[in-house]
Amino acid sequence: MNDSPEYRRKKAFYDSLLTIYGRKPVLEALEDFSLPVHKLHLAVSNRRDAVMARIEQLAGERHIEVAHHDRKSLSRISRNARQDQGVALDLAPPLYGNATDFLQERQGNHYELLALDGITNPQNLGMIIRSACAGGIDGIILPRKGCAQIDPLVIKASTGTLFKTRLLRCDELGPALARFRESGARVYGLSSHASETLAGIGTGQANIFVLGNETHGVSDAVAKQCSNSIRIPMHNDVESLNVAVTAALISFRHQLQ
Repeated sequence: MNDSPEYRRKKAFYDSLLTIYGRKPVLEALEDFSLPVHKLHLAVSNRRDAVMARIEQLAGERHIEVAHHDRKSLSRISRNARQDQGVALDLAPPLYGNATDFLQERQGNHYELLALDGITNPQNLGMIIRSACAGGIDGIILPRKGCAQIDPLVIKASTGTLFKTRLLRCDELGPALARFRESGARVYGLSSHASETLAGIGTGQANIFVLGNETHGVSDAVAKQCSNSIRIPMHNDVESLNVAVTAALISFRHQLQ
């Protein structure tokens, strides 16, 4: 059975929302009037304090819809009952979307993306986002499964650049990369044995750089989608770098030449 056009529109809309949680991250987002907000979610059992009062005040000033839930219902929205502190916020940032839509929009054009495979450390994810934003990377492919989710630690480590960076969501990275390869993109995996170096990669093409798990590296399913291998020259028998450092080198390689 085919989904109705109305269902597809609703699904596309809710897929475009980024839900954050925790009193401080929600307050900081509400204080940034440039961020489009869809809805504020509050637990009915919340104790009122200065932060909660300010959150509710800002929601009123910005004419944001407020929904009240019991704790169990709110945890289904935040997906983190331990850390949501009874508060969640649906944002509609213009740069938040999915990999399929980006591919359709940029078909045949050159672009550069980072693809994250099993990045589980929130601080690493935040720093990767920060480097990609500062270095001018066109987007980050972030799977919904297997990677750290957007939480207060990620937001803090990104120092606010999370909302300025194009995040492209997908369910699984392997199939998403396969579609990009079919469209002509070059998918690069990092290998110390590769003959081609990072400095030799040009910009007049569609490039995707895969960054693997902090301990285990790139998964087998994703490695199969890497059409090319590159290396970062290193000295003194150093074999690898922190994944966030690697993301920074990729993001800034042209600016530093």
